[in-house]
Amino acid sequence: MSLRGRLSLLGAVAIVASACSGGGAASPSAAATAVPSVASVAPSTAASPSAAASPSAAAASASPIPGGLLDTVLQRGTLVVSTDPNYAPQSVKNPDGTFSGFDIDVATEVAKRLGVKVQFVTPDWTLITAGNWSKRWDASVGSMTITADRQKVLDFSPPYYYTPAQMTASKNSGITTMDGFAGKTICAGASTTYLDWLQGKKLDFGTLSPTTTPPAGIKTVSLKTDADCPQTWAAGRNDFQGWLSSSTTVDGAIAAGMPVVKVGDPVYFEPLAIAVDKSGPVDTDFVAALKTIVDGMHADGTLTQLSMKWFKADLTQGP
Repeated sequence: MSLRGRLSLLGAVAIVASACSGGGAASPSAAATAVPSVASVAPSTAASPSAAASPSAAAASASPIPGGLLDTVLQRGTLVVSTDPNYAPQSVKNPDGTFSGFDIDVATEVAKRLGVKVQFVTPDWTLITAGNWSKRWDASVGSMTITADRQKVLDFSPPYYYTPAQMTASKNSGITTMDGFAGKTICAGASTTYLDWLQGKKLDFGTLSPTTTPPAGIKTVSLKTDADCPQTWAAGRNDFQGWLSSSTTVDGAIAAGMPVVKVGDPVYFEPLAIAVDKSGPVDTDFVAALKTIVDGMHADGTLTQLSMKWFKADLTQGP
């Protein structure tokens, strides 16, 4: 029997989040349209669903929309997922070419509940958040924050976890308080909410929208991905004194022996979700299936289990 015959899909089509006002994301350049590298998940990182869960969690009686994203994924038998190869403990590319981390386990479990295999690609974050993926991958399972601007070009699942945004200082800087960052230079990943916040941009996360403001007079520097900031400190670069990233990534850097220290309380919390390109194949039934799967992974404890595994804390509930 075919995958389409084995899977039942959602009877009701979920209505995805509507576009909100504000500046849209930039389009990727033509030079960046090459297909990124692909690798399989490390066998040891595949998450096991609870006994109560099965691929039929995405169930319904209707057939997939012909030619739509769900139909494409089921016919192919593989869910192609974009992820970051340098974002431990969420995702990291191992020396043998496989991937491991929280996001990797989440993506693997989503594919399993769809009844397909998973494959990972590693485009730059700026391309992922810009939309217009040209069918190069099906979904982003990369700890992406749901924002009003991104909803103009991307559709989202419900949040699968929530993280605090944590200010951090280089040990060499001697900074121990938030006031100590005034007038200093702070690093963040390119095209991230962290960089937007540092540059004074209003962030719209709905009820979780930040009410805090960055330290006075700061300057910013952006690198390809968040984890590059402490890694450049470790390599001897000291032209910036601070770093803003997810507390999970900060904790991972500290555990890896990077020369960083946390400063102050989290500056805001953000909801993180699976993203799908609005400009790709029609995705209404795919997004509906994602909603059922993510809700099911919350309900049966799978997400909590994975959060405890990778973060030693349950980050699956909103603050």
